[in-house]
Amino acid sequence: MAVASLPPLPSAPLDTLKRVLRSLMALAVAVLLSISLAACDGSKGKVAVLSPDDIAAITRQAEGFLAARDRLPELAELVNNRNWVFTRNLIHGPMQEVGRQMLYINRLLLPSEQPEANKLSKNLKDALADLDEAARLQDGDALRKGYIKVASGFGLYAQNLPEQVKEALNQV
Repeated sequence: MAVASLPPLPSAPLDTLKRVLRSLMALAVAVLLSISLAACDGSKGKVAVLSPDDIAAITRQAEGFLAARDRLPELAELVNNRNWVFTRNLIHGPMQEVGRQMLYINRLLLPSEQPEANKLSKNLKDALADLDEAARLQDGDALRKGYIKVASGFGLYAQNLPEQVKEALNQV
């Protein structure tokens, strides 16, 4: 019995299939290398730091903030004496710039530190507004409670200043 021979397979479709598989394999290798290089760029290991210019600007603003904080004993005396007019004068005079100074400082801080600084500055500004309102209404109890919030707000915000600024202003 004679063995029937099969006709030879055409090689053109097989060659096309090989070329397509090689192209897909090259594309897969390129994608894999791209992902590997992006994952190993080292950005996670970098620590964000403030520039010397930012530190200098924050220090200038912090000087004004701390000068207002240094007036707290004077404010305490006015509150204890229930001196409504001079309490409001101190808030609207020497302490008026505190909000602007904190806003400027907050914008220069690292992005990771800004939310906490914004929260602390809002709390201090609200406490100053409450103290002003208590003096306007001549409410002695609210004035005393308001002063405690203001003093606490100054202390908490001052603790949040960058270490380099605290060292430069001898606040460590």
